[in-house]
Amino acid sequence: MRILLAEDDALLGDGLRNGLRQQGFVVDWVRDGEAAERELRATPYAAAVLDLGLPRLDGLEVLARVRGAGCVVPVLVLTARDALPDRLRGLDGGADDYVIKPVDLLELGARLRALVRRSHGQAQERLVWRDLTLDPAARQVSRAGAETALSAREFDLLELLLRQTGRVLSREQLEERLYAWGQEVDSNAIEVHVHHLRRKLGAGLIETVRGVGYRVPPA
Repeated sequence: MRILLAEDDALLGDGLRNGLRQQGFVVDWVRDGEAAERELRATPYAAAVLDLGLPRLDGLEVLARVRGAGCVVPVLVLTARDALPDRLRGLDGGADDYVIKPVDLLELGARLRALVRRSHGQAQERLVWRDLTLDPAARQVSRAGAETALSAREFDLLELLLRQTGRVLSREQLEERLYAWGQEVDSNAIEVHVHHLRRKLGAGLIETVRGVGYRVPPA
């Protein structure tokens, strides 16, 4: 899943980005509040990690502006501000979670997955569709009890479609949610991934809605 990381500390930001990438997240990293606001308004991220002490625009102001503009992306505030009034301002200002630095990277990944899960109204971590099970934390997929090996991009595409079962997503929407800045996207990349998923997991898993996009049908 594609997330936004807003952190001005170069060393910390690089560590967070690399650690989240190792857990399967696609990460766009910005280093000031104005860039964070701009990207949150423009890009359909699955979630965001937001530092409060950002240059150019404070994190709380970023949060207030994007929430005021109707942006509902789940936001995890990651900050060194540990005083109770700061935590209350962050949560009351629209944050979905508030974590004090330093944070264990595995815990951060788990919290982000939980935010995304709740944003889609899903009570459990694993996604189940008929006899198929996808485990986002372990990044494993099985069908009828047999584990199936998927590439990272195939896994991400399947997770995205399963989180929105029944909804048709266009190729452009899928690309926006699967690829970070600077990643080259072949014109037929989504079609190729869909083809591989059908070959590995069955032709009835992903439907093509001609002229519109793709969907996983309701279970």
